[in-house]
Amino acid sequence: MALLAANNLSVALTRGGSAFPAISDLSFQLEPGKILGLVGESGAGKSMIGRTIAQLLPSGFSVTGGTLDFAGEDLVTMAPEKRRRLLGRDIAFIPQEPLSALNPVLTIGQQMREHLARIGKTEPARWREHALAMFAAVHLPHGAELLDKYPHQLSGGMCQRVLIAMAFASRPRLLVADEPTTALDVTIQARIVKLIEEMRQHEDTAVVFITHDLRLAAQICDQVLVLYAGRPAEYGPARDVFARPAHPYSRCLQLASPGMGSERRGLFILPERMPGLQAIKTLTGCRFADRCPNVVAQCRTSEPPLAKVDGERVAACIRPEATAAIEPPPAAAHAKVTGETVLEASGVSKDFVTRRRLFRAPATFRAVDKADFVLRENEFVGIVGESGSGKSTLARLVVGLESPSQGRLTLLGRDVTANRTSERAFRREHLQIVFQDPQSALNPRRRVAGIVTQAMEAAGGGTGTERLERARALLDEIGLAPETALRYPSQLSGGQKQRVNIARALCALPRVLVADEIVSGLDVSVQAQLLDLLLRLRQERGFSMLFISHDLSVVRYLCDRVLVMYRGEIVESGPTETVFAAPSHAYTRALLASVPPDDADAAWNRDDGGDLALVERA
Repeated sequence: MALLAANNLSVALTRGGSAFPAISDLSFQLEPGKILGLVGESGAGKSMIGRTIAQLLPSGFSVTGGTLDFAGEDLVTMAPEKRRRLLGRDIAFIPQEPLSALNPVLTIGQQMREHLARIGKTEPARWREHALAMFAAVHLPHGAELLDKYPHQLSGGMCQRVLIAMAFASRPRLLVADEPTTALDVTIQARIVKLIEEMRQHEDTAVVFITHDLRLAAQICDQVLVLYAGRPAEYGPARDVFARPAHPYSRCLQLASPGMGSERRGLFILPERMPGLQAIKTLTGCRFADRCPNVVAQCRTSEPPLAKVDGERVAACIRPEATAAIEPPPAAAHAKVTGETVLEASGVSKDFVTRRRLFRAPATFRAVDKADFVLRENEFVGIVGESGSGKSTLARLVVGLESPSQGRLTLLGRDVTANRTSERAFRREHLQIVFQDPQSALNPRRRVAGIVTQAMEAAGGGTGTERLERARALLDEIGLAPETALRYPSQLSGGQKQRVNIARALCALPRVLVADEIVSGLDVSVQAQLLDLLLRLRQERGFSMLFISHDLSVVRYLCDRVLVMYRGEIVESGPTETVFAAPSHAYTRALLASVPPDDADAAWNRDDGGDLALVERA
């Protein structure tokens, strides 16, 4: 018997007397101990399903048809008191944004204690023991110290693991995981995925796993439901969907993600954007038709029904046999790297002194240890490693947000180590940073034109009309419509905000860009657009870049060389293809072993090589 079952479930936004469909005729069944993957871009309806389970739909949205049964009872019509007793205990959630989900004014310990008291799964006197056990299960180090910290004192990945520990604490019957590994590096992702696997094996927990990573879904899910614009595009066994996609959208998502295979390929760029709620209401044909490489006239006349393709698989496509013919473009040509050095680090270290505590002397922590590297003209260098390995600290040293404790930094032949006023001005002229979170990096009160041309404005260059024209030219260069210049950040999507972030950095015509996790958390389609944009801009402008990322497949696609950092030290470096094909350090091998393989039938066993265990003992 299915633990969770949707039968023709429909959700709509009601506004001005009209209903705009958000989810249309959704049906699936999830048995105990099974994992269902929900895959698709932002706006496809993935998170809306999780909100429907919890009955936490946004204002104006409501269930307009069908049922959603949990253990034989309809969650839609269930009494609110009964549903509240289920949520957090029998039905647990891992939300997508950890910093928003945790209370900023309560310590982690206070929030764990409240949660454990609510679910009643442990004796009140033993809450601390239970909390530390759950922290250990999700590989959170120094659990006793974490209990006294506030959410803002932890990294995003650590906050995510705190929420995962809370979700697992009740040993739920159903776990809804909304992008649970997006903010995590590959080794932590591997551990969390393994933890979910153990939970479903030992506790018979059913899991709804929401992700935009089709390759990850293929490795851990039993069934995959690919959603597009609120409607199922394809549904069936995970490995079948990944190995032989029947719907063009599934195939395009697969080809938009960089691979780790021996053959380097280009990325499929999906044109335009997914239709919004208003556009869906007026569509008469297939919702994917405007972006589909296999579209024919019949696709625009009527919406294709879900039809059986083979075995247990169904797809909403009138030509599923043509899907296999969709091929990726050729690999993008990398610009020629010259011998001129634009940035050099020699023995750069950074020490931080911890705050003095009662009866304890302050301690010194070395975040970066004797880093040596060079960045040449037109070269893209990737920096990889787990959270806490020193990647972002090294970036902050390069851009002057921190000063080295020892060592030397040279930019275009000029020593900028001392970080004096003149050196900071020299950095601003020749070096720019693109921050990880475009939402917090963009001033919400300024229009895009003012944000993009901040460098001109700060230097007193150009009139208002000239700056507006410069902004429009930059926006056109990065693939945004010129009218975007008059919008505010709140009117843009996540991918558009990141493009604005890049345009702002390019306004000063820098020789070096430092990009800190700029594609983390983005849909694979938007990620593909940004990666190809960076390669195109390098061809046209000839700049160099330090690219920080936890996604090794992205680094392999984009970067000429790679630096591998572990505990503040660069433990391996070299040409990207050479390092990834034949890593010499155990830590590099552990990182690569944690990446889901491109082949859906390949065994994904992270423990058989022993590399990760070796690193953890180091």
